[in-house]
Amino acid sequence: MSGRALVTGASSGIGAAIAREYARRGVPLILSARRVDRLEALAQELRGQIEVDVIAADLSSPDAPKALCEEIERRGLAVRILVNNAGYGVPGRYLKNDWKTHADFLQVMIGAVSELTWRLLPSIRAQGDGRILNVSSFAALMPAADGQTLYAPVKAFLVRFSEALSLENADRGVHATALCPGFTWSEFHDVTGTRDMMNRLPKRMWLQADDVARAGIDGVERGKTIVVPGLFYKTLYCLVRHLPDAWALKLMARNSSKIRRT
Repeated sequence: MSGRALVTGASSGIGAAIAREYARRGVPLILSARRVDRLEALAQELRGQIEVDVIAADLSSPDAPKALCEEIERRGLAVRILVNNAGYGVPGRYLKNDWKTHADFLQVMIGAVSELTWRLLPSIRAQGDGRILNVSSFAALMPAADGQTLYAPVKAFLVRFSEALSLENADRGVHATALCPGFTWSEFHDVTGTRDMMNRLPKRMWLQADDVARAGIDGVERGKTIVVPGLFYKTLYCLVRHLPDAWALKLMARNSSKIRRT
């Protein structure tokens, strides 16, 4: 296999787990995130297995995707696998935060993902067995929730985006997959300030980042468009898909209220 796997948001959580899994499979890496110290530590850990390049990027900047791709080209590297993992959550209802907070969020979650994919797709197609793994969320497959005004919709975009990319690029051997994990142990909830609340959830609802990474990579290699890791979430997804929309929305509204009260 030629070409590298570019993993955005690789400094921690699911992104770091995906990088480790690709390294275990012998795939050379390009790691990108804002926190260079974290990236360098991970790169040092993995360089005994594969070649690793580190490129810092803050994808909330509109100029970052182009600059990242230009640096990849300057270093003479080719991308065969793109993992759009960089992301975070903005807790609270829509009007709680200022517009700059929402604009930065949309740039990272939609703008950067779309532009990186557009810029790197020619290289991915040229490899003959290219892969695009978009890290979405189980929230994308559920009815909208109070307090997830933008998070769930942008994650749903990644699902439809992956489906369209799969259809458009199948003739060149490219597989695109939306990875839709539920609650996963990582720094995500520490960053959003919801760790105490999340710790009250049943253990069966929590996934390990390593398991999520393996499920996503296995899924994109098999050409699956949507991957839902974990038996609990697979079962829940099947149930929700067969509920009438009005019932599902009422169920989500009731549970959203419980979370807010907590």
